Amino acid sequence: MSDAALLQVLDALADGALHSGQTLADQFSISRAALAKRVDHLRDWGVEIAAQAGAGYRLAAPLERLDVQRIRRAVGVDAARIEVLTSTDSTNTQLLDALAANDPQVLFAERQTAGRGRRGRDWVSPFGSNLYGSVSYSFAAWPPRITTLPLAMAVAVARAIEAAGLPEVGIKWPNDLHIEGRKLAGILMETRGEAGGLCRVVVGVGLNVGLSEVQAAAISQPWTSLAAALAARGRAAPSRNALAAALASELLAALRHFAEHGFAPFAAEWKRRDVLRDQPVRIEATMPLSGTARGVDADGGLIIDTAEGRQIVHAGDVSVRAT
Repeated sequence: MSDAALLQVLDALADGALHSGQTLADQFSISRAALAKRVDHLRDWGVEIAAQAGAGYRLAAPLERLDVQRIRRAVGVDAARIEVLTSTDSTNTQLLDALAANDPQVLFAERQTAGRGRRGRDWVSPFGSNLYGSVSYSFAAWPPRITTLPLAMAVAVARAIEAAGLPEVGIKWPNDLHIEGRKLAGILMETRGEAGGLCRVVVGVGLNVGLSEVQAAAISQPWTSLAAALAARGRAAPSRNALAAALASELLAALRHFAEHGFAPFAAEWKRRDVLRDQPVRIEATMPLSGTARGVDADGGLIIDTAEGRQIVHAGDVSVRAT
């Protein structure tokens, strides 16, 4: 069954209203049984569709698909190559395999079948509920202290979220976006290149926009969505297309700024948004470590004051939880 056929049904249901099964079947010149198969395929994509006997189908919530032309116009046609896929394994994987000569590139997908987070974790990626996107960028040479780039990228994502109406968003080291102790977004940065030569980075972002409890059943840590956090504050959720454009614009601008100035222009905002600073924390690693977080050092390492003295923890080998 083609993606186009499934998207036809999804677009017909996108308003979130109840739609007669017979009317939908007639609209697409298919049988009710064929319509039911298409609905089942959409459910396999992670789309929540309720069926009411004798009444029809409806989405659990209205759905706005990403419009690549709208995103390109908002970002600026000369800023980067921008594409949107219906489904892919991972936007990071796709850009890692893309030609570096085409950088900077931005890729969004409505759905990922093998979305990845830090330390090899799966990233839950149902169709159309969130934002899954990656940006590839090539530096002419390895930037000094590139280990701080993930932190700068977290600041960029926080700026896009603040522009969407949530200035309270914080950063949990090294680059998770949190609100009230719940994860809102995560970043996976991967690099390619050789010492002394070109450095290519792919920055992947997963942002929970309208994730539901049902869709998030496999998530094992406290989480929230942008829509839920905004609703709790009496604020309206933004358009997914406007949010995608803002996210791409902030990441591209931050990468260009980092190439020229490093982490220094991001340091003050990072400190302001640091949700762990002066909090008791526990580092889970081969040798567990407990202490008080004291911000980050010049290389982006987490500073921990322990009973045995000050320790520096680097990204990629630990998980951090406030205690």
